Amino acid sequence: MIEKRPVVLLLLATAAILVGTTITMIAPFRWINDQKLRIPGVKPYSVLQLEGRDIYIREGCNNCHTQTVRPLLADVERYGEYSKAGEFVYDQPFLWGSRRTGPDLARIGGKYPDAWHYKHMANPSSMVPETNMPSYAFLNRPLDTTLSERKMKALSYPYTQGDLDNLEGKSEMDAIVAYLQKLGNDIPWRAATAAETALENPFKSDPATISDGREIYSRQCAKCHGAKMEGGAGHSLLEEDYPDNKFFKIIHDGIKDAGMPQFGDSLSSDQIWKVTAFIQSRKAK
Repeated sequence: MIEKRPVVLLLLATAAILVGTTITMIAPFRWINDQKLRIPGVKPYSVLQLEGRDIYIREGCNNCHTQTVRPLLADVERYGEYSKAGEFVYDQPFLWGSRRTGPDLARIGGKYPDAWHYKHMANPSSMVPETNMPSYAFLNRPLDTTLSERKMKALSYPYTQGDLDNLEGKSEMDAIVAYLQKLGNDIPWRAATAAETALENPFKSDPATISDGREIYSRQCAKCHGAKMEGGAGHSLLEEDYPDNKFFKIIHDGIKDAGMPQFGDSLSSDQIWKVTAFIQSRKAK
């Protein structure tokens, strides 16, 4: 019996461990650093974003929020496109995390405008009533940049003195908001197809769906555009005179430059048409 031959058993066990280590640890390191896995659109953090990342780590945000969307239907439906290895080439260390007390943040960049993040960080329940996240209003204090240059050199990041000078007058809140807006923003957003936007709104003349659209608007849109569409963190919708398919595309794709999030990954086409019908019904009044 093999267990009665300790030297042979030891050699076989060592061989099994080495094979397992090679497959599960050494080989993946080589794959991750393969240049073919790099994504051209993924850029290094700006100086302000990197400072925000350090504050994110300092405050323990990664204890409650993950930063990786798994290739599972539940994750992709809720958070968007699954994470790729090439997205993390500038992360030292990575912040994938393993526990979601709060939502995953891998695709948070561009989902909300800056004003939403400032309000949420200062008073989380004002934007998400059901949250148990504490207030981070104390981050409205000057950013300590005494170590910034040393960090840039240690990480071999291509920054100039001018980039460092631009941190003058910035707060820690500015830095962490800039960091959050970077997350996932290097990956192209999913756009509505021509077939989707060419359709007529199937709920345009169905009063029974207006209440559904109102509920979706209250949950997803009111925090930025106001309960009466009068504006707030986002602009007033009462001023927009778009046809239904234009509203559909804006809600589906978002407006990246304006900080308007895309909802094509979190709302179905029917839900987007319903909220469009609700918006148009309020405008008609």
